[in-house]
Amino acid sequence: MKKAYLIAASLLISICAHAFFLKEWAEGRYMTGPGDGLAQMIVFKKMLFEQYMQGNFFYNYSFGLGGGVYSQLGYYFSVSFLFILTSAVVRILQLVHLAGEADTLFWAQAAVFISIAKLSLIIFTAAGVLRYIVKHTGAAFVGAVLYGVSIIYFRHEAYWEFFTDTMIWLPLLVYGAEKIIRERRPAWFIAACALTLINNFYFAYMNLIFIGIYILFRWLIRLEEGEIKKLAQFKMFMISGLISFGISAAAFVPVVYGYLHNLRPPYSGQIEWFDFSDNILFSSRIIVLPAIFLLFLFAFSLYRNRVFRLFAGLSVLFIMFHYSPYAASVFNGFSAPQYRFEYVLSFTLAGAVAAGLSQLSEIRWKEMLGASVIAILFYWYNEHRHGLDLTKPAYTSVILLLFLTIAALFVSKLTFKKSRLTVYAVIILSAVLIANIYQKYVLSEGGGLQTVSNTYLTSREYKGEEQMELISRLQSKDTNPLARLDWMNGVRNNTPIMYGFNGFSAYSSILNQNLLSFYWNDLNIDMGRESVSRYASMGGRANLYSLLYGKYFMTEKTNTANVPYGFTKIMESKHYAVYQNQHVLPFVKTAGQVYNETDFDGSPALVKEQAMLRGIVIKDPSGKTEKPPKLNNLISHSNITAKHAEYKNGQLTVMESTGQLIITPESPSKQPGDYYLSFYLKSKAKDKGFTLKVNDYVTTRKSNKSIYKTGVNDLTIRVPKTNQITIELPKGTYELKRFTLYEETYQTLKAAAEKEEQPAKIDWNKNKLNITYQNKENARYIKLPIPYEKGWELKINGKKQPVEQADYSFIGFRAQKGENRIELAYYPPYFKPAAAVTLVSLAIACFYIRKRKKPGSK
Repeated sequence: MKKAYLIAASLLISICAHAFFLKEWAEGRYMTGPGDGLAQMIVFKKMLFEQYMQGNFFYNYSFGLGGGVYSQLGYYFSVSFLFILTSAVVRILQLVHLAGEADTLFWAQAAVFISIAKLSLIIFTAAGVLRYIVKHTGAAFVGAVLYGVSIIYFRHEAYWEFFTDTMIWLPLLVYGAEKIIRERRPAWFIAACALTLINNFYFAYMNLIFIGIYILFRWLIRLEEGEIKKLAQFKMFMISGLISFGISAAAFVPVVYGYLHNLRPPYSGQIEWFDFSDNILFSSRIIVLPAIFLLFLFAFSLYRNRVFRLFAGLSVLFIMFHYSPYAASVFNGFSAPQYRFEYVLSFTLAGAVAAGLSQLSEIRWKEMLGASVIAILFYWYNEHRHGLDLTKPAYTSVILLLFLTIAALFVSKLTFKKSRLTVYAVIILSAVLIANIYQKYVLSEGGGLQTVSNTYLTSREYKGEEQMELISRLQSKDTNPLARLDWMNGVRNNTPIMYGFNGFSAYSSILNQNLLSFYWNDLNIDMGRESVSRYASMGGRANLYSLLYGKYFMTEKTNTANVPYGFTKIMESKHYAVYQNQHVLPFVKTAGQVYNETDFDGSPALVKEQAMLRGIVIKDPSGKTEKPPKLNNLISHSNITAKHAEYKNGQLTVMESTGQLIITPESPSKQPGDYYLSFYLKSKAKDKGFTLKVNDYVTTRKSNKSIYKTGVNDLTIRVPKTNQITIELPKGTYELKRFTLYEETYQTLKAAAEKEEQPAKIDWNKNKLNITYQNKENARYIKLPIPYEKGWELKINGKKQPVEQADYSFIGFRAQKGENRIELAYYPPYFKPAAAVTLVSLAIACFYIRKRKKPGSK
């Protein structure tokens, strides 16, 4: 089969495999998941595309509170060759006026076409690799279709689009390994290994585990005469692998650094060795075994073929891994079990089928009959064991395709030369039909993709005209590019990216650990929803808004009780209102009073806030430091009573649908302000989330078994001044203790806002920030509301200076007398030395590959 025909066939199969989603696209529904698809995939693509078009690759002030996107989004798209190529194509289409603004709606609409192109590439690549191994073009192409058109491809592409990129690199890794084993040529292995390491470190980990297993199997099963000795192979694999790591350094090192400096609680649940509940013949959401594979598995004469023996053995091993939560944990970095590695099983199944088809004439009649009976018994057993309703179209189709495959095989034995193509067609048809059935019943109807429509994506629930118009009015009124607005549309933490403003929230699997610690541990900021991989809002705490340049707060008109202290309404629409902070502090703030962070261990959050307002909190500062402010804990002068509940020895038992613990301060001051109520709260239920309500403030807590639970049970809730504070919980038993109650009258905030600061000249361009500031009062420090992370470089008046971690998670540095010409630049951690390693490794690779090509080289 010529390459042109192979490309055309791959594209045709890909289009047919997307038939359901193409029909949905025509009706205004899109191939994007309602969860992470809408919350992350299309949002990050919008943000990164806009950055790339501006020539900005490293930092984004609008990503949450600001962050290095090269490192923190390397898990997604920031270093993905496929996304960069897609972005280039989209830009060309824009230049020739065939595409409009690349917003979230655009990326949702484009998803099915991007998927078609990607799947075509996967099939084409896999077909080429399998042809090299099985020496049969038609069989290799059929196997490649089974690999590409597997249900795990569509599951991953719909929900977590970047997951499927690795399905391109996996066959290339196998090809590279074979080129070393058979021909002593390392170029393909070096290239494939480098590509997988650069594009996604997480799936590179899975791919490299697999290729290690593959090489071990190859050492046991020799496919050709003349393969080089194992020791020589080992040396070449080690050298090639090291060169690949070196080539990938510029992307791999900063991204892995970001991963290692994320903050996520370790998984503490029990992991079973085996769980056989999934039905991989009928109803699995991850992998469905092709009927042809099961038939070949029991055609024992095929085992005389070494290629079949290799891939069948690998397939059986990975089927066992699929049934092992412990293996799923290993593939997920020894964390919570995640079944994301089954694309590897799809490839080994494809290899086994391709090898079997290439030896189809060797299967005897009796073997075929026996294999058919055994396969039918397997399907019958699975149907009865799981109590499936075979009248459902999805299950009926599986049975019909099984018998159709068996019939095609028997026909091929009668007239092999004429009927081999019929077998191929039946297998391809089966794969395409199962893929479309899966798209309809599992992804669209069962997984919620049918709700992702043009109507929804332009509605008030996602990105509506009313909210966009109100934000545009605000941005026209205040053109300050650094001002922050706090608003989240529902529970979508990446709302600021979607709407194009600087916000206070972010949702990503990898985030700045300093910021997460700031929320969870240092300041105990409740986000309204307990969950890892995200942060949101400031819990209504006015001090923090002012410190972090939070000038505006937007909310539904029905939620005005949670407007922070000192914010006044300045504009509104039908359903929303915007409030302005009357005590906002300058972006560039000086500090004369210096506090040592360790002196605040065990201090309440309000004490830390007031210290940050008065000066700066530094880790291990030199010179004179101030003592932490002192506050009066009102809890010992408050009455605590239970309603519809019993409270004893730190345990609250709620007997009715809801119960309350009521705290009544005896003698609070008459000044306006807030209370800061802190307590420890943990449900005694094994597996049940719950809602906590403190007066008008509502937040949710995860089940104790949830893998997304933060593990932080110490809460601080800001409550507007009132006579009583009511903690309301649903029916159940809770550990509720360690109460503290402090009063905030905001005198410290007002004093900080009234302090006269010299105006600073600020210019932020891409990853570089230039500030000119006159330090007339000879303050010791300057601090900025920019998150501290490795990668920031600082010069003041042309001389390098250290960047310090200030106020727990932000940037601070020593100020100079008089004029301070401040130059801050952000580069991904270790990017410069890593880029040098990449360049050197590329040179070494060229030398090593050329040396291996020389006749007689060893």
